[in-house]
Amino acid sequence: MKSYNFAVVGATGLVGRTFLKVMEEYQLPINELHLFASSNSKGMKLPFNGKEYEVEELKEDSFKNIDFALFSAGASVSKVWAKIASDSGALVIDNSSQWRMDEDCALIVPEINLDDYKSKSRIIANPNCSTIQSVIPLKALDREFSLKKVTFTTYQAVSGSGKKGLDDLKRCESGQKNEFYPYDISKTCIPEIDVFLDNGYSKEEMKMVNETRKILHLPDLKVSATCIRVPVPVAHGVMMQAEFNKKVTVEKARQILKDFESIKVLDDPKNHIYPVSTIARGNDFVYVGRIRQDLAVDNGLLLYSVADNVRKGAASNAVQIAKKIIAEMER
Repeated sequence: MKSYNFAVVGATGLVGRTFLKVMEEYQLPINELHLFASSNSKGMKLPFNGKEYEVEELKEDSFKNIDFALFSAGASVSKVWAKIASDSGALVIDNSSQWRMDEDCALIVPEINLDDYKSKSRIIANPNCSTIQSVIPLKALDREFSLKKVTFTTYQAVSGSGKKGLDDLKRCESGQKNEFYPYDISKTCIPEIDVFLDNGYSKEEMKMVNETRKILHLPDLKVSATCIRVPVPVAHGVMMQAEFNKKVTVEKARQILKDFESIKVLDDPKNHIYPVSTIARGNDFVYVGRIRQDLAVDNGLLLYSVADNVRKGAASNAVQIAKKIIAEMER
């Protein structure tokens, strides 16, 4: 198999370091690896596959001869440097929100719509973490029952805010005052993620609305969301109220979900078997359970998903995109 030159931008951050860990696990065919971060991190050394790699500062020619560039350095960095990388010939997979709703950029969850990248630019957007773990079970069910409407309620771990969120949880747990979140996250859930918009929804909530429509190729899908930060380190939970155009049964839905790539069904609540954050942490499965008929609507289901937001919700999804594209290139 041919090997490829990779760049990781934002390599010292929470997701950037997870990129490296997952790239090792997935055994990507890497020839050269270049790590980039801000000037503050220049010269830092990070381990990968038994070697140490020195972190570099981005320059205009940083992406010369790079085949794949994985970005997790924030929207402002991606806005400038992802374009420079793609113009240099790299296929960019960007974890920020910068390119997700750009019509020229594919927004990809590889189990669902990998082929979208073929007709778009060389910048691929990685979706929002909560969106990823939601659209995978929804896609499985949509194929059979035709999705009509979905309402999300998320329970998002503090690592969704990066190191600042994790640090604030630890700070509050040790009895210190909160510095990052508006309340003591160790003692409460906070129904505020990202800034609030004029329509009363937060930016995070509207990301889920718009990204779900784009990934599922359902531009007119009725979607609503409420996003809540919870005192959990890693792994988001998402409650979904899904309504379909066709008759749906719990038994058939459960089997469809069991047969779909990346999903593990945990659905025996009488024996306390259902998705929880501690089960999802450290792997790339989307766990689905609490599957039941919605008593409020016809052809409706309620289901709950949990996934590691740093891995499947960010780093692993990007690495899986790269791995599947390489597999197609090798055919």
